Amino acid sequence: MFDLHTHHERCGHAVGSLREMVEAAIEAGLDTIGVSDHSPFFGRPEDHYKPWVAMAKSEFPRYLAEAAALRDEFRDRITVLVGVESDFLDEHVELYREIYRRHPLDYIIGSVHILGATDIFDPARWEGADLLAEKESYCAAVGRAARSGVFDILGHVDAIKGNRPELVDIQTPAVDRMLRDIVEADVVMEINTSGGTKPVGGWYPSPDVLERAAFYGVKVTFGSDAHRPSRIGEDFEAVRVRLRELGYRHWHLFRDRKRECRPL
Repeated sequence: MFDLHTHHERCGHAVGSLREMVEAAIEAGLDTIGVSDHSPFFGRPEDHYKPWVAMAKSEFPRYLAEAAALRDEFRDRITVLVGVESDFLDEHVELYREIYRRHPLDYIIGSVHILGATDIFDPARWEGADLLAEKESYCAAVGRAARSGVFDILGHVDAIKGNRPELVDIQTPAVDRMLRDIVEADVVMEINTSGGTKPVGGWYPSPDVLERAAFYGVKVTFGSDAHRPSRIGEDFEAVRVRLRELGYRHWHLFRDRKRECRPL
């Protein structure tokens, strides 16, 4: 068992320390835990822009050092992989690429949280919004994230539905274009089980998107997106069973930015 998408108190909206997350993973029976807290906003002049969303730039080296120390301390009990969940922002792609190149990361999750100037989870975004246009814009951004070459994993690929469940039923070819971009870029998509923390419920991606991902041959991995220790590994077995039903026989982890294949 493994979980590659986890957060802790540094991001400002999660509960628990890195140590508590690792200990919870051991208690849950995992053999591998990935720490992947939200990256700082590297493109902003402030050291700590939006402290309720992400860690400070000055905190990033300390985060990596603490994670590496826990990896060494717990190496006989669990494998600790050191990653980060990074925003995908078109205007800062090269900056983020260069910063991550300097650090010893095992993997990088790329997630679209912001479209235009507004977070996709901001209720104000949806006042009078054109839902079809929003969904298509989001899918295109995920496709660009895949093609950027910065990321190993794409996080919660249809998270735009989180606070607007009706987006699930809006059909558009943009979803298939997004999935083809992921395949062509040879990036891994996570099955993210944090949808239950939002009004939409369920997992990311939605069942129909996951079926189409299987059809196109999208590579997959697992992440709970836990923001508290109690959610570590949530629904791992249910995801494994569903993936096998869809024809998957392998999923993927990363070490030192190199992809490793594991049997389901």
